[in-house]
Amino acid sequence: MTVVSSSPWGKSAAAQPGVQTRALAAKVLAAVIGKGRSLKAELGAALPRLDDGRDRALLEAICFAVLRRRAVYDQALRQWLQKPLGARDSDLRALLMAGFAQLDVLQLPAHAALSATVDAARALGRERQAGMVNALLRRAQREGFAEARAEDAWPAWLLAQVRRDWPQQASEIITQSLQPAPMWLRVNRQQYARDAYLVLLAEAGIDAVAEPLSADAVRLPVAVPVASLPGFAQGAVSVQDLSAQQVADALQAPSAARVLDACAAPGGKSAHLLERDPSLRLLALDVDARRLQRIRETFARTGVGAQAQVLAVDAVDTAAWWDGVAFDAVLLDAPCSATGIIRRQPDVLLHRRAEDISALAALQARLLDALWTVLRPGGVLLYSTCSILRQENGQQVAEFLARTPDARVQALPDAFGHDVAGSRQRLPGEQGGDGFFYARLLKAD
Repeated sequence: MTVVSSSPWGKSAAAQPGVQTRALAAKVLAAVIGKGRSLKAELGAALPRLDDGRDRALLEAICFAVLRRRAVYDQALRQWLQKPLGARDSDLRALLMAGFAQLDVLQLPAHAALSATVDAARALGRERQAGMVNALLRRAQREGFAEARAEDAWPAWLLAQVRRDWPQQASEIITQSLQPAPMWLRVNRQQYARDAYLVLLAEAGIDAVAEPLSADAVRLPVAVPVASLPGFAQGAVSVQDLSAQQVADALQAPSAARVLDACAAPGGKSAHLLERDPSLRLLALDVDARRLQRIRETFARTGVGAQAQVLAVDAVDTAAWWDGVAFDAVLLDAPCSATGIIRRQPDVLLHRRAEDISALAALQARLLDALWTVLRPGGVLLYSTCSILRQENGQQVAEFLARTPDARVQALPDAFGHDVAGSRQRLPGEQGGDGFFYARLLKAD
């Protein structure tokens, strides 16, 4: 593997294959575990610093493995260290965990994992602790790690909530949430029929399976770098989970409809709607102006930008952005706890707090009430979340219906998951998809 030549740790570190990757992994993990930062954001900043795709894949694999096995590695450090590491040692703790994950989960050759991780300690300015890192990694190599229960990674309050909400399925939810997620692709039907794109994948030596639950979905048994996907840069295909792709199936916007995507970033669902039907007149909103660039990039790559307008506004404040012309269809993919995508964002288990759920539920209710006013009579609002918690999903919809006389649920079929009073809930790992909730709400004429 290669590393970039302009290493911030000096030429000696940069010259050694894999050292920068381990040092970056420690930096990312220290920020996520020690400072409460987002794994997605930290990886987004770190990955471009590595030239080789194999190094980038290794960095991601180390970080995900550590976060999924953090409780086990914490226990090992408590047992093996005579003196606990202090608050200033977050990078050292993270580097040790990165080393553990290489031996335990990734099962890299021990000599390579040890050598590069010890050198990474020096590259991080931890020359004095390099011997300790070497000793602890060798002990991990000899003794291995204790078996862990999947629930050990979960905060007690969230574990209890999942067991209350899904008593029969809780064990499987917890297990599935700590498994690696498969790679799902969405074929852009404006460029290729799915079967035609499957031929391109086969010609490129990439195994792929069509998913009958959604017309554009393809599942890869083995993940590959996006750059290796035929036509990716030209928008022929996008990476999007099956459950997220089914949003377009659930919305069923009529041809030439005026459509609102109220919380649109990073733009994948809007792009999918426009790939399905270029006649749609779509307005994409997001409250975070910085995230609008992601939407524009998504639209540009997939070739749908001409049919869409993008605004940085708070969707709740309709007076600030609505022109008074009612929408035929509204997509509210609401901010939520992200408890359905823990396998993709394992740091959710670190960062989410019990009080967050009530705050999120209140925001979801405000969005529902505001967006209902911009929907025409006879129109449809699809409420979706990547949560598995009833407070954000079934309970949220029930409370909305109770205060909204002209709203009713249109039942969705079994393809969308478990029935929740006409709405649907897919749980993590079911049909290989993420945990996701769908409620199709019709406005009376």
